[in-house]
Amino acid sequence: MIPDLRLAIHLQSLDQRIAELEREIAALPRHIAEIEKQLDQHLRRLEADRSALSGNQKELKKLEGDVQVQEQKISKLKDQALQAKTNEVYRAFQHEIEFCEKEVRKFEDRILDLMSESEALEKNVRAAEASLKTEKEQVEREKKDTRDRTAIDRKQLAESQAGRGRAVSQVSPAVYAAYERIRRKRGGAVVAEVVEGLCTACHLVLRPQFYQDVRRNEEVLYCESCGRILYYNPPVVADEAAPGPSVLS
Repeated sequence: MIPDLRLAIHLQSLDQRIAELEREIAALPRHIAEIEKQLDQHLRRLEADRSALSGNQKELKKLEGDVQVQEQKISKLKDQALQAKTNEVYRAFQHEIEFCEKEVRKFEDRILDLMSESEALEKNVRAAEASLKTEKEQVEREKKDTRDRTAIDRKQLAESQAGRGRAVSQVSPAVYAAYERIRRKRGGAVVAEVVEGLCTACHLVLRPQFYQDVRRNEEVLYCESCGRILYYNPPVVADEAAPGPSVLS
């Protein structure tokens, strides 16, 4: 295989690796942003539960104070009723006492409801706090792994780009110009293997003579349908499999 063909194949391999690394490097910060967004949502939900629990406790405390006020008032009214001079005054005190007792029952019913709600809220807050602690630890681990992965990717990207630069310096200018033109047009797929007379990129059946020319790998030839650079990789015979490098190495 002539050097230009071998270099074109190598360039394509490097370009594919570079594109893969660039996609991964770009995706990693998005991954971090996503898990941090989820963590923030869970934190806001926990704060909402805490706020609801705090409101519950404040209302409960207020109602307990209201009950105490009403009970003190009832006690005072009862003392006053005992000193009433007429039945009419006594009944007035009794009506007021009954109203206060009704208020106490209403407050106590609400207190029972709040206590029931409080148990559920406290349970939710405890569960959310435990879950959030675990999630924070997981997020920190993922962020560290992402930073490590990014550092490795950037190193490999630099190595691949340096390798590409060396390959470009060795390939002939005409072939490299054609390579870049095809890469822009075909979105990165530049070189295609020919298998059994078929271009594996566009699946065109090559003309017999053209197929024979491609099989020799003695010049840079282009697919008559998709325009990609074509190469032929001879099948490896069993007896020849062990020694010698691959045609693409």
